[in-house]
Order: sequence, then structure tokens, then C-alpha cells
Amino acid sequence: MDRETVLVGIDAGTTKVTTLIGEVSRGGDVNIIGYGIAPSVGMKKGMVANIDQTVNSIAASLEKAERLSGYKISSAFVAVGGSHISSQNSRGVVAVSGHKREVSREDVARATEAAKAIQVPSNREILHVIPRGYIVDGQEGIKDPLGMSAVRLEVETHIVAGAATSVQNLSKCIANANVQIDEMVISSLAAAEATLTDTEKELGVMVADIGGGTTDLAIFTDGAVYHSAVLPVGAINVTNDVAIGLRTSLDLAEEIKIKHGSANLAEIAPEELLNVAVLGEGGGQTIQRKKLCEIIEARMGEIYSLIGEEIKRSGHAGLLPAGVVLTGGGARLGGVAELARETLQMPVRVASPQGVGGLMDQLSNPAFSTSIGLLLWGAHHIGSEPISFTTASPLSGVGGRFVDWLRGLFPG
Repeated sequence: MDRETVLVGIDAGTTKVTTLIGEVSRGGDVNIIGYGIAPSVGMKKGMVANIDQTVNSIAASLEKAERLSGYKISSAFVAVGGSHISSQNSRGVVAVSGHKREVSREDVARATEAAKAIQVPSNREILHVIPRGYIVDGQEGIKDPLGMSAVRLEVETHIVAGAATSVQNLSKCIANANVQIDEMVISSLAAAEATLTDTEKELGVMVADIGGGTTDLAIFTDGAVYHSAVLPVGAINVTNDVAIGLRTSLDLAEEIKIKHGSANLAEIAPEELLNVAVLGEGGGQTIQRKKLCEIIEARMGEIYSLIGEEIKRSGHAGLLPAGVVLTGGGARLGGVAELARETLQMPVRVASPQGVGGLMDQLSNPAFSTSIGLLLWGAHHIGSEPISFTTASPLSGVGGRFVDWLRGLFPG
């Protein structure tokens, strides 16, 4: 039987905390064996606003996942978001060492380290240094230079950094919930793992993960990430607008938005009516459904305009043939793809997470792309440096550690 290891993903978002436990087979397939979803209290716009409340929310999510799977969680991949996230591209150059003049892992590591030697302010922390491609003696477009004869090796990298205090606060919350961090992964890269195809990444595509408090963006070209950013607006802004516009509570506004809302006014008949409870009044009010949808369209249109500006800022205006892939809880609204196509003038599709099996009944919708992407990120990076893996262990005793799993792959 194939040896398996267990990976855990924790996505502490603005509206919910999701913990997923997945088994990774020897062939790299991921099957979800446990999940826990809890309301998020203590997070605001993707960042920790109250440590105690956030820890309690994470603990509640962990407990549900552990109870369902029978595993005790010891470490996890953790999604990190917030508008403090920034990115830049950097190039590192080294001379190839060794008498054979063949590119070794050490040469690749040195080139990546050279690319990493950029000026980072003391209040910023580097989260990712991702190789985009290699240039060997002037030859571009090389994905894997190992073993190639060369004198000079260059690497193009995508570097993502975040505010040190925001990253530390989230780390503290995870540690206070008695979980070690395998790696912190920005939400947009995790969502991309679960939603984008290789063809889209090669052609040029943007993933837009519309969460509760933020919209996480990542642009891919030539098969690798080129630009990433976070917008400080999300689905909660739409709910707030609905609550104000209809003079109703936030809870009811959320319910109305999901049940009757659409961002595509063309599909709404003027005669459609809704009955809505009004704050401070005993009875309700009857409104045109079109009024609700006009409020939603205005805010979603603004979010898409900001996405368009970010595409221009990245220098990729008109250079994304595969268009935009929408995911996240905010992408479940009716008519979001139609409005995005109209606003951005490019292909748009709404994506649910792909590439995993197991307990997917409740999870196969865009709201869980980031958390599922965390497991896929972990599975794809198994065995690569510098990630040090530990796994969840069964409640009945200590489970197979990652090292044992690796030995199963390379016996002797």
C-alpha cells in the first residue's frame, strides 16, 4: 500500500476560520479526511485585530477538524493575507562552481540567495522567494537548470513580503492554539494552486480571491507568478452597502445578498419584489429586487475597477489572454462573472477548488479555494528546501513523521 503523510491547512480569514486535514499519497494525490469551519472573530481585513478572539476562533476550527478525522494537529500550512502584502521581482547571478561546470543544487541555492539580497525595510518580513525561471549562459526560458553545463547561472524570482508585526501577530495566534507553522503562504498563491490550470498560467492569467475583508490577487505568466497584491475590499463591503441601503441588519443583509442578490442587472425584472425587515420598525418594507442588485453591482463594479488598476500597475494590461479567474466566497454571488467581463473587457470565469478528493461535499465551492490550495501547496512542495515538514499524528499514538514517509519513497 502507498505510504501516506498528513498535511494540515489553516485559513484564518475575516469571516471564517477553516482547518483542513489531508492525506497525501505516495503519488501526490490529496484526500481530505477532516475539516473544521468556525466563525472568525478577531480578524479584520485579513489581519489580527484581537489575539484572544482569533485564538479562540482557530481553536474551535481545529477541534472540529480533529474530531472528524481522529488526528491530533501538531503543525500546519497557514494562509496569510492583508493589504500589507507587497511583491517585487528580483534577479540573482552566480558563477557555476565545481570542476565539471555543471549546475548543482548548491548553485541554484546560491543564485536564489543572491536574488533575495534586496533592500527590505526592518519592519517588513520576506514570506516567499519563488524562482520564476533560469537563464543559463544567456539562454532564457529554462525551468530546471540542474545538470546543465554552464559558466554563469541567473535566476528570476518573485519576492513577497509582509508587515513584520502583522505576520508575527498571526504566528502568535497559531502558536497559542498549540500548532507549529510549516510555512506561511499568501492567500492568492494558495487559491491559485486550487483553481488555475497549467495552460492558464503559461498564457497569462490573474486569480482574484474575493474574501470577506480583502481581495487577494496574483498574476501568472510563462507558468510562474509575476505579481501579487491584496486589495482592502471584499464581500463584507457589499454586505455593509446592502445593510445601509435597505436600512436592515448586517445578518439579514448577508442573507438577502446571498439569496436574492446579483451583480448582473440585465437578468433582473423590474416587477420582482422582496420583503425586507427594517431596523427600528415593527413591520418590513417591500422593495424592488432591482434596488438590491443595483447596490451590489455598484460595489462589485468598484472592486473590479481596482482589479483593473492593479493589472495596469503590474504592466500586464492587455497581456492576460486567459483573463481573470474569480474565486473566494465573494465569487458565489450571481452575475459576478458577467459584470467582471463587462468592466475588465477580458475573459472571466468563476472557479471552485480542484485537484483533491475525500470529504468534499461542503468544500467544493469557491469559498474554500484558499484552504484547499494550502494542502496542494504542501503536497507540491514536499521534499523541497527550505520547508521542514511535520505531520499531524493520530490520536491513538504518534503517526508516521514526514521523514518516515520520505524513507518509504527512497528506500536504502
